[in-house]
Amino acid sequence: QVQLVESGGGSVQAGGSLRLSCAASSDTSSFSCMAWFRQAPGKEREAVAGIFRGSGYTAYADSVKGRFTISRDAAKNTAFLQMDSLQFEDTAVYYCAARTSSCLGSYLLEKNRFDFWGQGTQVTVSS
Repeated sequence: QVQLVESGGGSVQAGGSLRLSCAASSDTSSFSCMAWFRQAPGKEREAVAGIFRGSGYTAYADSVKGRFTISRDAAKNTAFLQMDSLQFEDTAVYYCAARTSSCLGSYLLEKNRFDFWGQGTQVTVSS
């Protein structure tokens, strides 16, 4: 059973930075792509960024373009989310997700395309 574990969340002032990590508990050689989603209180879970495990192709939600960077270390089965210029509106629980079957670019920001999810890590940005 694959488990995804997020870390790196916390509290930061607006304009600050955080780096999230997502580690898989088993060999992720079958993962085709990974992504980050977030959910604020009272809101739907929304896409943040996604990445192809092999090529490293990425996709971002418009709200984070230019501020967030997704990356992966395929050898260490880990995905990262570097978050810079954080805003109050970025406050949410951030979830890591992974997909095992083939992945298309359009899938990277669609939560229903992912098979495995982490438990989430809280990010709080104070204004």
